[in-house]
Amino acid sequence: MSPPPDDTHVARRGASAQETAGANRTWWDDEADDYYLEHGAFLGDTDFVWGPERLREAEAGLLGDPNGSRMLEIGAGSGQCSRWLSARRATVVATDLSRGMVATGVEVNEHVPEETRVPFVQCDGRMLPFADSCFDTVFTAYGVLPFVADSDVVLREAARVLRAGGRFVFATTHPMRWAFPDDPGPNGLTVYQSYFDRTPYVEQDDDGRATYVEHHRTLGDRVREIRAAGLVLDDLVEPEWPEGHDEPWGAWSPLRGRLFPGTAIFVCHKPR
Repeated sequence: MSPPPDDTHVARRGASAQETAGANRTWWDDEADDYYLEHGAFLGDTDFVWGPERLREAEAGLLGDPNGSRMLEIGAGSGQCSRWLSARRATVVATDLSRGMVATGVEVNEHVPEETRVPFVQCDGRMLPFADSCFDTVFTAYGVLPFVADSDVVLREAARVLRAGGRFVFATTHPMRWAFPDDPGPNGLTVYQSYFDRTPYVEQDDDGRATYVEHHRTLGDRVREIRAAGLVLDDLVEPEWPEGHDEPWGAWSPLRGRLFPGTAIFVCHKPR
C-alpha cells in the first residue's frame, strides 16, 4: 500500500514481526464488521473471488477439483471462499489471525445453506496448529502474505502441512503496485517510489504505535520464498480487468486495472 506523501499518520519505517502481527490483529478485529458490510456483497457469502478484478475460482480452476479434497484456507476472513469449496464437496478448514474476522465468519455460517458451512480456527498463518502433510491444498486470497514481516515463514508452514503433490495457491497485491500511490484515478498512474524499496508501510497513532502494517516483496522475492519453502512455482496469474466491471475497490479501478496488473496469484505445488 502506498501512502499519500503528506499523511502525517503514515510512515515508511521498519516494523518487526511482533509489532506487525499485533497491529494487524487489532486492526482486523476492529474492522471485521465494517469490512463485511462494505465488501460482503462483492465477495458473496458462498463465492470464491480471487481479487478486485473479480476473477472467480469457478472460471480459473487454480485449485483443481475440490471434490473429496482436504483444504486449508489461511487468512480466510469471513470464509466465503471456503464455503464455495465446501459446497463442492471439499473438506475445508477456514483460519484467520483475527478473532473479529472469525466471529464474523461464524455468524455468516448461521445464514447460509448447511452444506456450505465450514469450521473456523483462529490462528497465526506463521504457526499453523495442524500436523505435517495433512492437507491436499492450502490457499489464501489476499490473506496473510502482505500483512506479515516474515512471509517466508508462512510459505514454509503451508509447505509443511501439505501432502506431497499438494497445491499451494496464494493471491496478493501485485508487487509493482508498491511503486504507485493508492489512488484509483489519474494520480495513481505515476510512479513515485522505488519498486525495490522494501521499507514497510505503517499507519500509526499519535504516539507512533503501529495500527496497521503492510510489507512489500518483489516478484523475485516471492519466487525465492517459494523455492526456499521447497515448493515449485507452476504458474503466475495476473488477472486482467474485465470489460463491464466498473466497480472500484480502494485503489483498484478500471482505469488502473486496464493498464497494469493489481493482483498476482502464485500457483505452486509440493514435490512428491
